[in-house]
Amino acid sequence: MYYFIFVDNIMSMNMIMQRFVTSIESFPYLAVPFFIMVGSVMNYSGISNSLMAMAEVLAGHMAGGLAQVNVVLSMMMGGISGSANADAAMQSKILVPEMKKRGFSAPFSAAVTAASSSVSPVIPPGTNLIIYALIANVSVSKMFMAGYTPGVLMTLALMITVHVISKKRGYKPSRSGIARPKEIARQFIDSIWALFIPFGIILGMRFGLFTPTEAGGIAVFFCIIIGVFVYKKLEWKHIPIILRDTVYGTGSVMFLITGAKVFGYYLTLERIPQTITAFLMDFTDSKFILLIIINLLLLFIGMFIEGGAALIILAPLLVPAVTSMGVDPIHFGVILIVNIMIGGITPPFGSMMFTTCTIVGVKLDDFVKEIIPFIMALLLVLILLTYSAPLAMFVPNLLG
Repeated sequence: MYYFIFVDNIMSMNMIMQRFVTSIESFPYLAVPFFIMVGSVMNYSGISNSLMAMAEVLAGHMAGGLAQVNVVLSMMMGGISGSANADAAMQSKILVPEMKKRGFSAPFSAAVTAASSSVSPVIPPGTNLIIYALIANVSVSKMFMAGYTPGVLMTLALMITVHVISKKRGYKPSRSGIARPKEIARQFIDSIWALFIPFGIILGMRFGLFTPTEAGGIAVFFCIIIGVFVYKKLEWKHIPIILRDTVYGTGSVMFLITGAKVFGYYLTLERIPQTITAFLMDFTDSKFILLIIINLLLLFIGMFIEGGAALIILAPLLVPAVTSMGVDPIHFGVILIVNIMIGGITPPFGSMMFTTCTIVGVKLDDFVKEIIPFIMALLLVLILLTYSAPLAMFVPNLLG
């Protein structure tokens, strides 16, 4: 605002406020509150408990059983809630107390929960995927498709890390053995309603049955039907809570978006994206070196700025630079979102770090010691995604 009041005298405050308001008068932005509501409905509809039971059946027999369940549950939750902090808070309240009863240390439990929550916004329909698609002017459905590969790779990397640490410390499985196919099939049938949501969204958009915004509305309706008639957990008393959570979540995201739009207008007036693009192209003509520089920059910024804000501020600055070097904007979106998710668990200001430490009651020093192996595992995934575009773009390319 200082710039428009004291520097740029051409633009009046009335025009700036008009731009602030009209910046969100766009039909695609309706997808944001719908998908936020999906996550809230899920918490009261019994879907979370069903997914947890499915994760237990699949991963409970592994070393560090409940820690593995923690990671797998985050991957399953990602396709529904799409919110890292919501996932971290839920699992800190539900899974971590049980993990501590089973002999897991509190700092390790908090670290696993924070690290696994970084997977949730990467798997569709994460709101970060929608926001990046709108900022970068790329297809929302393609961003959704591109989220599956990094989500699966991050999950595998975290599960391997949990396995290695659990073997060293003697953390035991939560099940006596591998679940029988009949038990897996029975639990799959019980959980299929929840598991169908992300795949139904992708397939529906892929075949042109509905837009991303309509997909959000359909997902809300579907979750309500499941909660009322299938799991029978959703009640009238939950509706005001769900609406309140949706309004709070949507308000915070929309204020970031509107602020980013005005900020983007300032960047355009001052030609800052063009200046940064020119600087980076003068600095190097190799897109590989450029991606190294950008990754280091993002990792550093992610330590201090919340992920959503970092995404909204940095995407308009960096997308022109990378596209001028021949990097696919969908591929760069994957890199950017995975990077800021790693920042969310990195000291000193990672948002998921503070969420889990506050709820679990763990000191930051103890948390940092436990989170380092998980950060290293996620960094390896980030490097793989950065320099293997065919892998990062596998699902969008497969589905055309």
